[in-house]
Amino acid sequence: MKIGVPKETADGERRVALIPDVVKSLRAKELDVVVESGAGAGSGHPDSEYAEAGAEVADANAAWGADIVVKVGVPTVEEIGRLKQGQVFVSHLQPLTSADTNKALAERGVTALAMELIPRITRAQAMDALSSQANVAGYAATLLAAREAGRFFPMMTTAAGTIAPAKVLVLGAGVAGLQAIATAKRLGAVVTGFDIRRAAWEQIASLGGRPLELDFIPDAEAEGGYARPLTEEENEKVREALAENAAKQDVIITTAQIPGRPAPLLITAQAVANMQPGSVIVDLAADTGGNCELSKPGETVVSDNGVKVIGPRNLPSDMATHASQLYAKNIENLLGLLIGEDGALALNFDDEIIAGACVTHEGAIRNERAAGAKPQES
Repeated sequence: MKIGVPKETADGERRVALIPDVVKSLRAKELDVVVESGAGAGSGHPDSEYAEAGAEVADANAAWGADIVVKVGVPTVEEIGRLKQGQVFVSHLQPLTSADTNKALAERGVTALAMELIPRITRAQAMDALSSQANVAGYAATLLAAREAGRFFPMMTTAAGTIAPAKVLVLGAGVAGLQAIATAKRLGAVVTGFDIRRAAWEQIASLGGRPLELDFIPDAEAEGGYARPLTEEENEKVREALAENAAKQDVIITTAQIPGRPAPLLITAQAVANMQPGSVIVDLAADTGGNCELSKPGETVVSDNGVKVIGPRNLPSDMATHASQLYAKNIENLLGLLIGEDGALALNFDDEIIAGACVTHEGAIRNERAAGAKPQES
């Protein structure tokens, strides 16, 4: 069984699907690994490290021709065209919003598994790439906000006077939000966290944050631990409350997303107008519509009153070394389910992890939600 690791081709993507330490672990299980030359350069792993770990360092054709191909980013149409019938392909696929990718993979006869569809169950935690990469994103977003805010996060007492700590509001207490809360607290800020799921309020408090409790919203936790979509009336009440609270904040970090749906609008233009000049908003949901009305993916917008609204893309790539380390372990653990003790492919669709993550198999789109995905707008 040969595992292929192609180089990532998306603009700004520095992560790699397998790092040398994981290659070494796979080789100890008598699995062959072929890595495209230069695949690990962006995450600090030169070809020599892969060779020392026992991988074959070769060209792109060799990596794409392996029995199992593992990748980080969503493949392009050209990359999918490199795959052949019967191969297994594991990567992020955006299956709920990218019908064209799903169709192309099915047409190639590929068994494609989406890292986004790994079920959020206890058995699958070590394979949960959404969580591992969200952890990185939450940490990186807080550092980005601290740098752009132009002020200290902690309270400082100096001979020239005392500086009050920054006030930080984090919207969404999923993995990214909780990491942002913890990081902002470690940096010394006064942190408030908000989530419409009441179970998250205790988690916010456990990290030293103050939960912003909006009691007029009933508990909104849905299947899989995600938040359910609110009604428009509920959304309006939340936006009004957050607009009032935004005036007290120096930094707002937004992380609220619902898989397969546009991100909920939480911070209106009026809420931004309520904030002080020099305040910062970092919107981790900018790519899926944005939690802030002024967000633009990949851009920094400065409002009329001098508030920076930052819509970063792919923050985990900014911390490629550790993001790749975590992702590679997710992949390694998933491969443990896909490959039997004899080193042969063992696709068991009775396993809820494999069944849940599988998007295409034997020319068909197996996942019902992926089958209903709409083509992406150009």
